[in-house]
Amino acid sequence: MSGLAALPGGDDTIVATATAPGRGAVAVIRLSGARAMEIARALGAFGGLGGATPIPRRTSMVALVHPDSGEPLDAVLVTWFAAPRSYTGEDVVEIATHGGLVSPARVLAACQAAGARLALPGEFTRRAVGNGRLDLLQAEAVADLIDARTSAMHRQALAQLDGGLSRRLQALREEVIHLEALLAYDIDFPEEDDGPIAPARIADAAAALREALVALLRTAPRGAMVRDGVLVVIAGPPNAGKSSLFNALLGDARAIVTPIPGTTRDAIEALLDRQPVPLRLVDTAGLRDTDDEVERLGIEVSARYLSQAQVVLACGATAAEVAHTLDVVRPRTPGVVVPVRTKQDLATSAHGADAEGAATAVPVSAERGDGLDALLAAIDAAVSETAPLRPDEPVVVTRERHRAGLSVALEEIDAFAQAWATGALPPPVAAVHLLAAREAIAELIGVVDTEDVLDRVFRDFCIGK
Repeated sequence: MSGLAALPGGDDTIVATATAPGRGAVAVIRLSGARAMEIARALGAFGGLGGATPIPRRTSMVALVHPDSGEPLDAVLVTWFAAPRSYTGEDVVEIATHGGLVSPARVLAACQAAGARLALPGEFTRRAVGNGRLDLLQAEAVADLIDARTSAMHRQALAQLDGGLSRRLQALREEVIHLEALLAYDIDFPEEDDGPIAPARIADAAAALREALVALLRTAPRGAMVRDGVLVVIAGPPNAGKSSLFNALLGDARAIVTPIPGTTRDAIEALLDRQPVPLRLVDTAGLRDTDDEVERLGIEVSARYLSQAQVVLACGATAAEVAHTLDVVRPRTPGVVVPVRTKQDLATSAHGADAEGAATAVPVSAERGDGLDALLAAIDAAVSETAPLRPDEPVVVTRERHRAGLSVALEEIDAFAQAWATGALPPPVAAVHLLAAREAIAELIGVVDTEDVLDRVFRDFCIGK
């Protein structure tokens, strides 16, 4: 497959800074294309235009100059990666300049003056896909690896970059092809009542394929949690210790904590990187009736978070407050509600230990750190109710594109199985569903040349990658 047709000048030699801009020790400029070596020589690398062919993957130090004026640019390290053994599958030259803003910018401009074109976002990786160095799923894994905010997402991206999901989808595609082959025998021998292949064998193959697709789709909810984190909303009345609990779980003073009711006027969100899945903790405004316009807006934001939450911590400093919070949040959220009894370090008999709602509440003290481990365990149990955490089952479906493509394939296999079981369609017509299922899986891997899919995948890539 080649995805270069949609790019301007797909055969051009491209250049970009591959490291983040700003102050730093080193910046990397990357050239890729047929003229990469020629352009690097024009800047004085590899002994200039008359130099011998360098040894691939051996780094050398050189003083670069501007190709037109001969003005010194920087003392750099230069490495040549010969095609096809490079990231893009083309000739690649990587130039490590001093960091900062000026040196890399001047070297980048000199490369352009020598004939390179500034790369589009994701163009290096798109060329790697076009040249067969990566498939589309691995290209997405590159972006996920760069964007990973948690160790769970980092591990999943590495597994996908290694080809784990690609191999699983390729195996599914082979199963569809095998099913098509079985059906072809039935179509080619119409004079036989049952054909050379028993109808039950085709039905069993379709059922096995369906089971494999369902198993893969089953990982999508946990995959979304790995990618974005579980949305955990901390809710309760003003001055119930929500912000203190938020800070205690994070181990950082992210929210303002005061004894004045209504301090939190808006939702505050933070990501807690932990196992088995990361948590998106949200500290919300206290739930109460108020005439304060700003506080009322904050409460409306809290209600929106509640409507999207996967887990809600229903907080209260007393048993009565816990019970009241449960009554308020349960009608407003589809998530699992965990009652939490806060401020246990201040607990007295006046808190009403036998009141409704206290029996199942997790007691915590943000001040002393008591009960935090038990609360995290309760959150894990709540998550397991909606997306079982199977440590022996790798998370593989982390993007909506994956889920949508697999859903289409499953629908087509179901349509085929139904048509085959009832005889509603002639075998050649029923086979159209298998073709659609195979194409849906192939589009995920990128073995079909679908430019709009490529555009969607590479749209959010950074320049230089």
